[in-house]
Amino acid sequence: MSLSLLSAALVALLLDAILGEPRRAHPLVVVGRWAACLEQRGNRHGGSVVAGGIALLCVILPVMLMVVLLLAWLPGWASWCFQVLGLWSVIGGRSLIEHGRAVEQPLVAGDLHTAREQVARMVSRDCEALDEEGVAKAATESLLENGADAVFASLFWFLVAGLPGAVLHRLVNTLDAMWGYRTSRFERFGKVAARLDDLLGWLPARLTAFSYALCGHFSGAMACWRRQAPSCDSPNAGPVMAAGAGALQVRLGGATRYHGEWKDKPVLGCGQQASAHSIDAAIRLVRRSMGLWVVAMLAVALVAGP
Repeated sequence: MSLSLLSAALVALLLDAILGEPRRAHPLVVVGRWAACLEQRGNRHGGSVVAGGIALLCVILPVMLMVVLLLAWLPGWASWCFQVLGLWSVIGGRSLIEHGRAVEQPLVAGDLHTAREQVARMVSRDCEALDEEGVAKAATESLLENGADAVFASLFWFLVAGLPGAVLHRLVNTLDAMWGYRTSRFERFGKVAARLDDLLGWLPARLTAFSYALCGHFSGAMACWRRQAPSCDSPNAGPVMAAGAGALQVRLGGATRYHGEWKDKPVLGCGQQASAHSIDAAIRLVRRSMGLWVVAMLAVALVAGP
């Protein structure tokens, strides 16, 4: 891990904290439109694993080639600036927190209708009939899981492999979010994206879970991680959400409706029922964990020296 990458990561995190995500012409929006076009053309009649893999390569390869060529072509200072701007565009810490606040505030005010509308922007579950606890659960789970996906995993791969690593992770994670559903339409087509996302997210998810434990109720987080994570379908979301729920001392999971069908998700965490307070606590947990990573990066920079 070079000092150049460390400094670029710290500046990118500062930009995200001050400005949030780019408001216009976000690169992931452009990628999402291209991916949606490929899916519509290649995923007819249920699609196939091969078609999904080819579509994934058609999205990833041009972007990765452009990133690698620009890094090789640009002079040193410009390459550093490009890495800063690139990482800033793929992490979403402030945006995630803003989405959480947009659910928490109407929930505190007793405006359940607005809270449902806002949480529907964060999750894929059916939100129309959620009660206060259901809205709070959905927002809290999304904050914990997307903290791993939208912040810590991309930051991890940036520190390991520079901007190409962060971009690769974010592209795969975006395609998994679009195609990785276990439905008749996406079961085969999205399998390559889902498995690759599991692979790239395996270690960052566990580092995130441990960060949540260090920044919250440690013994509760570790106990829930050990006992509850194996019962989750996702090998990465399980540790993150179990440890996060344990760190917050809140109960998450349970029966949830997706696309008109009920899914009995395992109960995660312990302690109190989810509420607007749980959303605020999850935001503070994600922020403290980001601070922990910043402190760790500064410590590495000091030890490494000039």
